[in-house]
Amino acid sequence: MKTVPTYLQPLKVKGGNLMNARRIAKGMAVAAILFGALTVVSGGRALFGSPEVRAGLGHTVPFVLWFNFLAGFLYLLAGTGLLLRRRWAVHVSLFVAAATLLVFAAFGLYVLNGGGFEMRTVGALTLRALFWIAMAIVARQDMPGPENGRLRQ
Repeated sequence: MKTVPTYLQPLKVKGGNLMNARRIAKGMAVAAILFGALTVVSGGRALFGSPEVRAGLGHTVPFVLWFNFLAGFLYLLAGTGLLLRRRWAVHVSLFVAAATLLVFAAFGLYVLNGGGFEMRTVGALTLRALFWIAMAIVARQDMPGPENGRLRQ
């Protein structure tokens, strides 16, 4: 039998409602998939759209745009993995959360060094970071543990 890393084991909550927890996980998974699809579409427009579209976006930060666009595909992957209750969805969610925080920190340095930006970028990065931290926690909690049978790969 495989040993499950501690961070993948669900927290024990006395009297917790497992059906409600599963419903929350499914809702978060669907939200991640929708968020990913919207991120890919809007990021694609911002990166590959007409000059008029790009000019209308204001002071965009290229590395943030590219990160968000590429991360959108990981959002789709993580959401699908969580819907299917695959253990790797926890790893993808943790990766996206950590990468978002790193990009947020790099963005902060960029701004401190005088880089132009839009306030909506601050809001978007905050929302993304909080969502993916929550997603990683929910994904971890939703995985079936050894007491529930075999862990899915």
